[in-house]
Amino acid sequence: MNDTSKHQGLRNQLAKLLEEKGITSKNVLDAIRLIPRHLFLDSSFENFAYQDKAFPIGADQTISQPYTVAFQSELLDVKKDDKILEIGTGSGYQTAVLCAMGATVYSIERQNKLFKKTSLLLPKLGFNPKKLIFGDGYKGLPETAPFDSIIVTAGAPFIPQPLMAQLKVGGKLVIPLGEENQIMTMLIRKNETQFEKHEYGEFRFVPLLEDKN
Repeated sequence: MNDTSKHQGLRNQLAKLLEEKGITSKNVLDAIRLIPRHLFLDSSFENFAYQDKAFPIGADQTISQPYTVAFQSELLDVKKDDKILEIGTGSGYQTAVLCAMGATVYSIERQNKLFKKTSLLLPKLGFNPKKLIFGDGYKGLPETAPFDSIIVTAGAPFIPQPLMAQLKVGGKLVIPLGEENQIMTMLIRKNETQFEKHEYGEFRFVPLLEDKN
């Protein structure tokens, strides 16, 4: 679990690059500077960990590009102790970013291999989500709802109804919508029945799969 001053320097450079690309949230940039992204990757990719690129992490999944992680995190506008549901734990890097920003994180992963790996890794690095769950992200986590925010880290062909239902009034759902390429979409819950929709351009994600456990 080696994290050196060289790695820290590379993180500082990455944060600077993300700032140049338009990320303005100090909270997000501080998290990017803090988290040793190279420890979330297969060691063969370690030298590339601080490039703004996505990489495979096994089970046909990827660790998202740092810009994508930063962009989604900035949209959430995380406040300390916000209760956030993450759909798609993956490598755990996005989970760690949310924890570093002060959120209380509940995260669901449908790939057992990734779930087991990430469950061990996050506490070792000092990041302690409230709960990591092995299960179907489409269903959300009704027993713990409502959430201040919900973040989906895989491309979804539609917005799962249970996730909309589990958002508190004033809460935000950030989800990449689409089959091949996705449009980053944010829903803000205005009241019991109404949502305000915002779109933020095209991104690429692995697909969000349903009931595949």
